[in-house]
Amino acid sequence: MVNEEREGTGRLPLEEKILKEQLRPSAEEREYIHKVAARLLAAIKESGKAEGMIVGSIARNTWVKGDRDLDVFMLFSPEMPREALEAEGLALARSIARKFTTSFCEKYAEHPYINATIDSIDVDLVPCYNVASAAHIQSAVDRTPFHTRYITEKINGLVDDVLLLKRFAKAGRIYGSDQMTEGFSGYLCELLVLHYGGFTPLLRAASEWGPHLKIDIGHHAAKEFDEPLIVIDPVDPRRNVAAAVSMDRMAEFIELSRGYLESPSEAFFTLPKETPVSEEELAALLAERGTSLYAITFATPPFIEEIVVPQLKRSTGAICDLLARNGFVVHHAHYRMGTERCMLLFELLAGDLPPIRRHEGPPVWNRMNAEKFREKYRDATLPGPFVENGRYVMEVPREFVRAADLLTSPALLNVGVGRHIRMSLEKDWCVFEGADCWQEEFAGFIAGFFARCSPLVRITRETQA
Repeated sequence: MVNEEREGTGRLPLEEKILKEQLRPSAEEREYIHKVAARLLAAIKESGKAEGMIVGSIARNTWVKGDRDLDVFMLFSPEMPREALEAEGLALARSIARKFTTSFCEKYAEHPYINATIDSIDVDLVPCYNVASAAHIQSAVDRTPFHTRYITEKINGLVDDVLLLKRFAKAGRIYGSDQMTEGFSGYLCELLVLHYGGFTPLLRAASEWGPHLKIDIGHHAAKEFDEPLIVIDPVDPRRNVAAAVSMDRMAEFIELSRGYLESPSEAFFTLPKETPVSEEELAALLAERGTSLYAITFATPPFIEEIVVPQLKRSTGAICDLLARNGFVVHHAHYRMGTERCMLLFELLAGDLPPIRRHEGPPVWNRMNAEKFREKYRDATLPGPFVENGRYVMEVPREFVRAADLLTSPALLNVGVGRHIRMSLEKDWCVFEGADCWQEEFAGFIAGFFARCSPLVRITRETQA
């Protein structure tokens, strides 16, 4: 293990350097964002319709330099009906946005909100209920103000540790509780730092983590959870803050923690770049691998990532099953949601199969079914029925000899794809094969598809290059 002298703060010199140069917002940046926030809060107050509150990392002072995301909540009376909250909350958010910018749009999570760009800051104007405690929440966003109050009261002295952890997780591509990442949210990072008392103590503990680890800061868990990592929300005993963290992301965090403790370097805080592959490079790669690549593309459904991405994941799995049922072995498959189009990518060990396949029938001693099977294929021109391991077996023509034919057939619509994905597919979908799968919008995604490795392996390779 590498022993590098730590400073009085308990941090390594390289950590202090990264904090100073890359992570801590400047006084000017803080003042700029706080002034915008104050103007928005004043506008909400002037409306007389709701109470304004800044939430999220900016309110908690745990935001990383350059991350200009401002979450402004508009707290309405909990007596207001849900339909009225959505209608009046959205109307107020829209009117507030109009006071400051023409660049805003409506987005949807559990209920609609307004996303706006105001003085170069990405602002979310979100209506919620002003409930007395997290036990009385009426929508998921009602919990967020309590998160802000909890962290703000306890985070003093550990803000820099949170900044280090956030950058560490981003550099490892495990930051974000979105459906694509399945990683660590900002709030989870804050809770882990609080629980373990700092960045380094957390990494030391995480290097020994195992599946289904449970952390209950408030000692008040009100239900059981079965996720890989369980962190009970200190403001809501029935919620696992780490519910989004997949087994793979947890394992990658364990791996990164071990790697950094053994050999600390700035590479663990360097944000990775997605290097696109060219069409020519893809063609050469496929020729070298000898596999068959297929891409299915279709119009992106007009919904937020939290709705579309789970359906992409489900659809990819369903199509993998369809391919397998027809004899095509899927080596690797993945998906990507683009602005205009989505892509499902499949690498098969072989894209062409023989025109015949093996079809197993019932055991001979299952007399009724065995006789039906034998009679059905009595006049077949292909070999069989013959007996093998006590069963009738028959060779039959294969319905789809080419994977491309299967993927362009109506059979694609008869598998368990997500509802919104099906609606897009019913309008139109395109299938590409080999190097023709390359599209500029997805060049980075395709490159990553073939460059899979763990975060620590990637960092090690990059530092040794």
